[in-house]
Amino acid sequence: MAVAWIGNRETLVERAAAHAAALLGSSRCPVFSLDTDIHGTRAAIALAERVGAAYDHADGAAVSREAALFTDKGAMTVAPGETRRRADIVVIVGELPEIHHQFVGELAETVPDLSAPDLSAKNQREIFLVGSNETSAPRLSNGRTATLLCCGEAGLGATLAALRAQWRGRQTSQPVSNFDDFAKALKAAHFPVFLFSGDATDGLALEMLQGLITDLNRKSRASGLHLPASENGWGSALASTWMTGFPLRTGFARGFPEFDPWRYDVARMIAAGEADLHLRISSSIVQPQKKRNRMALIALAKTHEPVAGAAVTIAIGEAGVDHQAVAYSSRTGSLRSVDARAASELPSAATVIRLVASHVSAEAALPC
Repeated sequence: MAVAWIGNRETLVERAAAHAAALLGSSRCPVFSLDTDIHGTRAAIALAERVGAAYDHADGAAVSREAALFTDKGAMTVAPGETRRRADIVVIVGELPEIHHQFVGELAETVPDLSAPDLSAKNQREIFLVGSNETSAPRLSNGRTATLLCCGEAGLGATLAALRAQWRGRQTSQPVSNFDDFAKALKAAHFPVFLFSGDATDGLALEMLQGLITDLNRKSRASGLHLPASENGWGSALASTWMTGFPLRTGFARGFPEFDPWRYDVARMIAAGEADLHLRISSSIVQPQKKRNRMALIALAKTHEPVAGAAVTIAIGEAGVDHQAVAYSSRTGSLRSVDARAASELPSAATVIRLVASHVSAEAALPC
């Protein structure tokens, strides 16, 4: 089975890696897009430092919004395990990625440790949903539905602002639906938890949510649970932070790590024609992004054929499927080891990246 191509020609992995290294060595502004496990991320960042590249997640916008909440504003959060054990009110803020729907369903089916260990209606967690009339909520068990808190067609940020204002006893141009039920539940609650993600929630809405949680903690106790838009993306953000001191959207153009969420937005750099080489590391295959110049593409993907338009394609396995991996788990809020579900001979992203790095001259001058 072919696993490497230069253009459309099948070749040995070693030769493809050497050609990729030559392209990286001659690039003046290389950029990396990551969607891989912890080992792949660490290898990619080490290679980025060697060649002076900027790196970002493949879906960088959502991960950047979540990182900005912690770097710019700060957040009061709790672990998933504590949410399962303690939360007697669960507030879903906006739409959550589908990968978290099962977790929300489990919260609806169980009761917190603070109450008696039975599933009677009086001990069930109360579930609220903040959003508009079109906001879709995870399916709950036993035909239960989340109580909607909305301001008509107003956006999520405006609804959170109105909710915060009404809680503080201030007037709003439009009241939040079911606010009285929400206020009554909060007054009787021991530990309400707000579930949020940066997937469909903008930065201002995330900040407004943290303001509401802060207000609640003036007289009682409340917290938030961060459910990341991408588990691989958040794992990469954590790995980047412990390796460089900064999250994703960091670059080594001047020989040392620099964090700039606008300047090193890889999607923006490609669209603006700033990048002349794009290394994409992802088990999935996507259409090449529109570009303004003749940018070279190096694709590491789980594929049986060369990626269209790629100068170099090397097949890699999917973390946790073709090979063992270490990945971020939103169910535990930490890293975990993942066994291969269907082990194959495809190499891991980290293995291929290290092979490419072995062909890159350590003495090569970094881009200015």
